[in-house]
Amino acid sequence: MINFRRSTAVLLGLLATTALAGPAPAQADDEPVPEPPRVELVLDVSGSMRAADIDGRSRISVAQQAFNEVVDALPAETQLGIRVLGATYRGKDKKVGCQDTQQIVPVGPVDRSAAKAAVATLRPTGFTPVGLALRSAAEDLGRGATTRRIVLITDGEDTCAPPDPCEVARELAAQGTSLVVDTLGLAPDEKVRKQLLCIASATGGTYTAAQSAEELTGRIKQLVERAGDTNTRAPTVVGGTNVCDSAPLLAPGVYADREAFSEHRYYRVPVRPGQELRASVSMALDRGVNRDYGVLLRATAADGRELVRGADAGSGRADVLSAGLRWSASADDEDAAKAEESSAPVAEPTTVCLVVSNSFAPRPGTAATPGMPVELTIDVVAAAPAPDGPDLGRGWVLLALLTVAGLLTGLIAGLLTRWWVATWREN
Repeated sequence: MINFRRSTAVLLGLLATTALAGPAPAQADDEPVPEPPRVELVLDVSGSMRAADIDGRSRISVAQQAFNEVVDALPAETQLGIRVLGATYRGKDKKVGCQDTQQIVPVGPVDRSAAKAAVATLRPTGFTPVGLALRSAAEDLGRGATTRRIVLITDGEDTCAPPDPCEVARELAAQGTSLVVDTLGLAPDEKVRKQLLCIASATGGTYTAAQSAEELTGRIKQLVERAGDTNTRAPTVVGGTNVCDSAPLLAPGVYADREAFSEHRYYRVPVRPGQELRASVSMALDRGVNRDYGVLLRATAADGRELVRGADAGSGRADVLSAGLRWSASADDEDAAKAEESSAPVAEPTTVCLVVSNSFAPRPGTAATPGMPVELTIDVVAAAPAPDGPDLGRGWVLLALLTVAGLLTGLIAGLLTRWWVATWREN
């Protein structure tokens, strides 16, 4: 997520201005009461977990050891839950087996002994209803102002779709549940890898292939600890429009939206003279798309004139594209400062239209809905003045200065030429 801290003074000034000019801009929600990190581990206990191909041990025994070590090292403030799938039904009825998912440790402060005892009794048994388990895990974690995390550990594809686990992940992301799903694969299978990568990408999570007990334990610990770092306020959900006139008016903050393939979405931001708009956008590649794609962020005037277009920015992730821009309202700094010090009314803001565009195209068979996840960050700050250059004067003063400089240059050039000619003749 793109974390943001706004200036109270700038925000109050902006709200005071727009109270006169029109409706107040939408604002990111106030800072919520701090919540503890909430994480749920979802473990596949289907029949394939009996395979003994990780350091000569069964997959389930390696997972149980990893869970024990994670529970022992759990940060005190973290609320942890554990859900399993395919752990109880031993029959052949697929309809029954595909409902086999239970929460064996409720999300909350952890009783370490009870949690380890519950995990120790697990034996590989049934089917693999990954999609249903993800949907249930999201319900276990509940909703809130901060991000929740699910860590899915499995060795195989979902054998029970529908619901398809990738579609479930997109469904959860589209609901604005602030949910991140990280996936860990225990089998070197290409189909499993693609499915787990799709689940993770849809929610902004990560995929990792764990091929040893040490890798599995270390990665789960890392993801649980990361829950504390990502336990930040969720972006405010906002809906952009296809024209500037009806676009939502936004104050400084972090906003989430969805954008269809090859779409342009508009948002409005009021910027006063002497202020600078800083904006960035990030778009997640949560499904398969064709090559040659990109994201563009532009600032335009209300009449459509382009003011500036954003430059690409590295996000550090291959599945996220970002762009950012800066734009200052044109105003004389001294006049703006005098206006602020006097009792004169505050200058009316310029309404800048931010346009988010993408050139994505879906691969054959790829779902077009919901749109691609978009995160928009907006800040309005005091404009940084440009460095002052030497003042050469204006009008007749500048003309006289240039005339004197030209005469001196010609005189020096003539003297040097005479000296060179005299020296050349003597030699």
